[in-house]
Amino acid sequence: MMPVGDDNSDRKSVPIVTYALIIVNILFFLLELAGGEAFITEWAFVPSRFISNPIANIPTIFTAMFMHAGFAHLFGNMLYLWIFGDNIEDNFGKVTYLIFYLLCGIAATFAQLFLNPTLSVPNLGASGAIAGVLGAYMYLRPQGKVNVLFGPSMTQMPALLVIGFWFLIQFISQIGTLASTSDEEGGGVAYMAHIGGFVAGLAFAFVLNKVGGAGSGTGIKRT
Repeated sequence: MMPVGDDNSDRKSVPIVTYALIIVNILFFLLELAGGEAFITEWAFVPSRFISNPIANIPTIFTAMFMHAGFAHLFGNMLYLWIFGDNIEDNFGKVTYLIFYLLCGIAATFAQLFLNPTLSVPNLGASGAIAGVLGAYMYLRPQGKVNVLFGPSMTQMPALLVIGFWFLIQFISQIGTLASTSDEEGGGVAYMAHIGGFVAGLAFAFVLNKVGGAGSGTGIKRT
């Protein structure tokens, strides 16, 4: 079940920030390819390294948000950002949306750090920040429709169902990871970062909606 688009008929602005984030992610990935393992080691977020020297490793909290483990990882994240990010940018306004995106990424990083502060494997990816976008989308656009590639055909499904199913998979996968006896140093998917980013996005959207929002000054509207 793969989302391929949503209803943008009510979008009122060009999602410049979302497009810029996609471009920066792609450019950063090209830098990764050019820099190789040394680049990843230096700029990815490593929990144990951060714990040992937090001040020196603060930059990696942000650089890791724009790094990816491969083409499939990059494509999947950018697809989700392209589908869901433009609508949240439209709701929040450009500056608030950018701050929101970065805060969700930070929350995702610290959720994973809290789970396993001694891990020495590099953590990287935009998934946590984008999970925050999904959380905000679920809250602000509960009636939204998403075009989904379901097997060989495409169908339209409620965003609430699509995103809810995505979150359920992250939650179940995280439980499975905790129950696993395999070697955690081998890497894998940082499900707790996804969960942390999603919950942060949901919470930020709720708070911003309650205080009146930002952007044009008209407030954040749930649709």
